[in-house]
Amino acid sequence: MKKKSREENSDGFFGDFGGSIVPPELADVLEELKQAFYEIKDNPEFKEELAYLFKDYVGKPSPLYFAKSLTEEAGGAKIYLKREDLNHTGAHKINNCIGQALLARKMGKKRIIAETGAGQHGVATATACALFDMDCIIYMGEVDTKRQALNVFRMELLGAEVKPVTAGDGTLKDAVDEALKDFVQHADDTFYMLGSAVGPDPYPTMVKEFQSVIGREARSQILEKESKLPDYIVACVGGGSNAIGLFAPFVDDEEVNILGIEPGGTGDKPGQNAAPLTYGKPGELHGFKSYVLYEDGDVISHTHSIAAGLDYPGVGPEHSYLKDSGRAKYTTASDQEALDAFHLLSEKEGIIPALESAHAIAGGMKVAADLDEDQIVIINLSGRGDKDVAQIKELHENGKLK
Repeated sequence: MKKKSREENSDGFFGDFGGSIVPPELADVLEELKQAFYEIKDNPEFKEELAYLFKDYVGKPSPLYFAKSLTEEAGGAKIYLKREDLNHTGAHKINNCIGQALLARKMGKKRIIAETGAGQHGVATATACALFDMDCIIYMGEVDTKRQALNVFRMELLGAEVKPVTAGDGTLKDAVDEALKDFVQHADDTFYMLGSAVGPDPYPTMVKEFQSVIGREARSQILEKESKLPDYIVACVGGGSNAIGLFAPFVDDEEVNILGIEPGGTGDKPGQNAAPLTYGKPGELHGFKSYVLYEDGDVISHTHSIAAGLDYPGVGPEHSYLKDSGRAKYTTASDQEALDAFHLLSEKEGIIPALESAHAIAGGMKVAADLDEDQIVIINLSGRGDKDVAQIKELHENGKLK
């Protein structure tokens, strides 16, 4: 029996995953958000303004670049890079933030809060708030504020208040926890600009809506360049917004293989990785059902990834559904494989990728090597690596790189 490639219902479920498991006081706020989102998303004036900002402010469409040297290095399929790193602010995050900022403005919300791991969503949120004259508060794990100090300074330059979170591991999960607490306490005047395709309904659908511009562009661009669809599309997956943005417009094209690359960290034991689709099981986290990493039974696991933006114990509900339905496959790239890919892309193509995106490069290179030269792989280069250079330099100086 052929498995369905797409399933979503009005309650925000993708198969068995998603939903909205939240306290009553937050449920009403989310229902208001959901109604506003569905009212605005197909409004011609909204779509026209969003298209204008994507083009003239963000710099879209981002190029689809044939990576000749990377292709030769892999020795197999043609490798194309979807250059979201060339967007204003240096990553895909700005797509979602511009869309949500327009929605917040429509709802009359002037106080914006957000969480961030690698800092790119925080920078994009601060950028959108500066553009639309909104107050901006960013929650960021204390560990991440140190390894992403440059992005903290960028957020502050843009007028945001960055609040370090010391609870837990001081990483992305803990930043989400604090942002959700703030949202519950100040829901009347606050808009929570969630950065990934996670969280309670309507966030996964809303983030997919604004990020799907990635896949729509890539689909049109590859048809123009090659007159056919790719054999594989590949993206890194933490919460999964850049991935679902690339994947969604291709989901119904069954000849296109979909591959997500999770952070394999340093091993397959709890606390050594952040790969719930590979090592986790279905559960609940931050108000929704998805694959979640656990240790000692039902305790949410500590996580590890060299890439701050992937360091999260859950994943978007639609990715969980795509895995279980068989439409997409998910595998891992280790810290070392990501570092190797970081250096390889820098040296072979003159493009320094974000450590998050380097996971996708590592996974995409493996796939391309096993394909024929007339086949095509598109890898989403979701962000640039300026933010990671100091971290890489420190690893070199401390002798921690092979």
